[in-house]
Amino acid sequence: MRKFLLSTLFVTVYFVLAGVDAESQSNRVIYAITDIQKQGSNWNYLRKLNLQTNSYSEVLLNGANADQIAYDVSTKKQIEDFNTAARFDYPIQPAFSSGVAALAYDKKSSRLYYTPMYIDQLRYIDLKTMKVYYVTDQQLSGIALKSSDQGNVISRMTVANDGNVYTMTNDAMHLIRFGTGKDFIIEDLGALVDDPANKGISIHNSCNSYGGDIIADDEGNLFLITGRNNVFKLDVDTKVATHIAVISGLPVSFTTNGAAVDDHNKIIIGSAADSSASYFIVDPGNWSASPYKISGETWRSSDLASSNLLKTKKTTLNTLDVVENPANFYNNKIQVYPNPVTENQFTLQFSQLTAGNYSIQITDVIGRQVVQRMISINSDERNENIKLHPNTAKGIYMIKVTDQENKSIFSKKLIVQ
Repeated sequence: MRKFLLSTLFVTVYFVLAGVDAESQSNRVIYAITDIQKQGSNWNYLRKLNLQTNSYSEVLLNGANADQIAYDVSTKKQIEDFNTAARFDYPIQPAFSSGVAALAYDKKSSRLYYTPMYIDQLRYIDLKTMKVYYVTDQQLSGIALKSSDQGNVISRMTVANDGNVYTMTNDAMHLIRFGTGKDFIIEDLGALVDDPANKGISIHNSCNSYGGDIIADDEGNLFLITGRNNVFKLDVDTKVATHIAVISGLPVSFTTNGAAVDDHNKIIIGSAADSSASYFIVDPGNWSASPYKISGETWRSSDLASSNLLKTKKTTLNTLDVVENPANFYNNKIQVYPNPVTENQFTLQFSQLTAGNYSIQITDVIGRQVVQRMISINSDERNENIKLHPNTAKGIYMIKVTDQENKSIFSKKLIVQ
């Protein structure tokens, strides 16, 4: 009886602390692309939706500004020549020229990544300065000519739990990944494939599966909510798309254009077309929707973005887990990104750790030490950049962090590509 009560106490304490930590990590802000007119469809204006007040901000950035100052990502210098030839009659210079339907919020770097729909270029907004940066030395999809059915237009984007940003074309023939570090390495991972269990509901179907938005969970999966409110679970490693639901409780005319995880592990979805009921909140437990009331003015949106991950990871605990495996408690306090590593360098982010000295050790699959480093933490947030030797072989490694009492508090696999 005493053991049972002790175990229950430990588990209760764990979940209380985990809940507090999860709350502190949650983002109570959703960024949205809107028009300046209530019934308009020029998706060129950035606003912020406050989840505590359920109200929209004024315009944060006018993406239609023809005199927009923009900076080159590589040189950080102001761009003087915007190649004045327009694409599809859209000029290059305005930040949101041709409209934006793919937006991702990276809280770590305080950046909003996006791409204009008909201009094949990755761009981002530095939220600390509100300066706009364009990636000029790489194309995003490599598809300059957009198809008439908009199949190769990019309309969904999100930041995943590995620290990378994932985006994809409407036809799901191109799943694209790029890192958020110093160097942008843009990779086309190829086409998604349908799970045989989908029973004819294809992720490539223009009627059912175009448009919408993607969100990410804490287990490395992506979820696509399409314009027609179908839900697909995407395995990034295998690129298999499994149809898991059609969202219930929505008006017949409702189309999902933006989706973002809120601070209570629910999904806010917004429509660019439905004026009468522009927003709903979705329970991912049963994929049912209920109206989400905006306080004050309601703005239709072409895309939504938050930094919250959908919590789907199932954790089973007992007394032994809590007492002898403190690494469980540190999973949300220590993050590794990017992972996989593509440029022989990555970052360890420490949040809310007890001040003191910590040891970082990286070993290969047979236990040989690759990196050994001591760090001192004396602030709530600390980033430690680690560079691997240029000759480091590709493969799987193990990161281990120990505290000043030489107790292991964190371990994770690191994939070097």
